Amino acid sequence: MAARPTVNVRGANGATGSVALPAVFSAPVRTDIVQELYKNMAKNKRQPYAVATNAGHQTSAESWGTGRAVARIPRVGGGGTHRSGQAAFGNMARGGHMFAPTKLWRRWFVKSNQKQKRYATASALAATAIPSLLLARGHRVEKVEEVPLVIEDSAESLTKTKEAVALLQSVNAYDDVLKVSNSRKLRAGQGKLRNRRHVQRRGPLVVYNEDNGIVKAFRNLPGVEVASVDRLNLLQLAPGGHLGRFVIFTASAFKKLDTIFGTLEQPSLVKKGFRIPSSKISNTDVTRIINSDEIQSVVRPAGPSVTKRPHTQKKNPLRNRAALFRINPYASAMIRGAAREQERNLKRKAEGKSKSKPKDKKILAGESFLSSLHA
Repeated sequence: MAARPTVNVRGANGATGSVALPAVFSAPVRTDIVQELYKNMAKNKRQPYAVATNAGHQTSAESWGTGRAVARIPRVGGGGTHRSGQAAFGNMARGGHMFAPTKLWRRWFVKSNQKQKRYATASALAATAIPSLLLARGHRVEKVEEVPLVIEDSAESLTKTKEAVALLQSVNAYDDVLKVSNSRKLRAGQGKLRNRRHVQRRGPLVVYNEDNGIVKAFRNLPGVEVASVDRLNLLQLAPGGHLGRFVIFTASAFKKLDTIFGTLEQPSLVKKGFRIPSSKISNTDVTRIINSDEIQSVVRPAGPSVTKRPHTQKKNPLRNRAALFRINPYASAMIRGAAREQERNLKRKAEGKSKSKPKDKKILAGESFLSSLHA
C-alpha cells in the first residue's frame, strides 16, 4: 500500500514541516446528502412567530343581516365616527384578521439523523481539499500553494488583528478576505429595516485546536469565521449547502481529525460507532475504465447500427396471421383443417357433377312431345 499523501505546514517564512493527510479527506463527496442536511439544520435557528390570537377581533361588530342592501359582513356599531358601520373581522376588511393566522405550533424545527449529519460533515470536509470546488464557490485561492491549507500552531496564540492579517498575507490567503470586503452592499429588500441591512460573501474558515487568542485575532476580519475542530459545523463547512469552503487548519487541529473521524482501519475515538464512509467506486474516471484494454478485451464487439422503431406497432390478429398465432397457437391447426375440408368439398362436388351429366336439348324436346301425346 502506498504511503498516505502529506500536506506542508506553512508559517510566515514558508513551509516548516509536513503532516499526513487525514483519512476523512478520502470520504465520498455527496452533494445530495449535504444539501438535504443543510436545509434541515438551517431550520433549527428559526424563532417561532405568530400574530395575536385576538388580532382583528378587538371591536364589537355584528352583521346587519339581510334586507338592507349591504353585505352580511359584521359591521362596527355605534355612531359619531368614521369607524361606525365599517366592516370588521373578515380578512377582506380593513382592520380585520388575516387569512389562516400564523400559529406557534407550526413545525419550525426539524430533527436530523445523527449518522447522516456525520456523513454530511465528513463529505463537506473532503470537499474542502478539492481546488476546483473552492474556485467554483468563488474563493480566491489562485495564489494559495496547496489546499487544504495548514498553518503553524503558533497562530493559535495570536491576539491582534494586524498579526492575523500578516499571517494571511504570508500564505497568500488574504485575497479572499479582500473579496469579502469589496462585496459588502445594501440588501435589496425589507430586510434593510430588520437589523440585516448589509449582505456580503463568505471568507475563509479558520479551524483551531485550542483558543489561546486566535478567536480574538480573527473575529474582526470581514467574512472570516473561526471554529474549533471539536465542534465542526456543516452550516460553516458548506454555507448554503454548497460544497467547497476555503478552510485554514492549524497543524494540531489538522492532526486531530484522525482522532475525531477515525481512519480507514479503525473507527472514531470520539464519535461512537462512526467509520469513514467508503466510496462506491475507487476511480471515478468511468470513460477511462470502459476504454481500457482490460475491459475492451472481454466485451463483445458492437453490432451493426440498426434503427429501431420508437414504439411497437399493434397488429390486428383478424388480418395478421403472426399476431393471431401469438394469441392463439391452435389457430394454425384450425386454418389447416379448414383448408383441407374445403379442398375435400370441392373435390366431392367435382366428382358428383361428372357422374350426373346433363342431357342434350334435343332429347329433352322429344321427351316433352311424347308426354303430351300420352296426355
